[in-house]
Amino acid sequence: MNETNRTVTEAELHAFADGLLPATEHARIEAWLGEHPDDAASVATWQAQNAGIKALFAPYEISKETDRSLLGRQQATDARTGMPRWALTAAAAAIFVAGAGVGHFLPPFAARPELQLAGIETLPRQAQSAFLVYASEVRHPVEVGADQEAHLAAWLGKRLNVPDLKVPSLKALGFQLVGGRLLPVNETPGALFMYEDAAGKRLTVLVGRNGQNQTTSFRFANSGSVDTFYWIDGELGYAVTGEISRDLLRQVAELCYKQFPT
Repeated sequence: MNETNRTVTEAELHAFADGLLPATEHARIEAWLGEHPDDAASVATWQAQNAGIKALFAPYEISKETDRSLLGRQQATDARTGMPRWALTAAAAAIFVAGAGVGHFLPPFAARPELQLAGIETLPRQAQSAFLVYASEVRHPVEVGADQEAHLAAWLGKRLNVPDLKVPSLKALGFQLVGGRLLPVNETPGALFMYEDAAGKRLTVLVGRNGQNQTTSFRFANSGSVDTFYWIDGELGYAVTGEISRDLLRQVAELCYKQFPT
């Protein structure tokens, strides 16, 4: 293989799928895909997932005042790192890129000029693990019950350093708050809120800090019968997990997104 069409990394394939490469890099990856049908099939799958996620959340694609500050931080980082603009853009804008299973997300600023995949794919995995452990618990599913909701929000908000953290209300969708607990997310304090419907069906909402991430994106992950919608908003990551219909879980994610601090 010659230098013009050197080995392509998985991160570069994700950036290609998201349309984040300059023309020269796009052409190189396109040539690679012509010779590697397995990679081409993966890219096609990611692009289809991208389109599906965008369609699901299009009604909520509303700009926020905080977007300006994100752009400012990105420009400042460009100047410090000296990395190619396309690599920074791809890494920052594709934190959660569409992939199979729980998928991958990229570090915002890689150590080398070329994109690399981070070894951290933890948010949906941690959300699904927490759901499986606690949602099935009968006697002690939470640390603080729904009858102490104000204390729960203040306590977890203080531990996460999010003073205006709210406990989302999901009553409009038929789910009542069970309570919540403190748990580790990415080796830092995280919050888990639990809800259940009239039939006793439970779901969880996980909130954790993701200090490297500076963007908002939505993704879907599946593990057996457990589904998760998750997203990054500034330095916080959110994940809604349950064994309910995907459409209802999406509605829960949308409702939570509207209520969490921005």
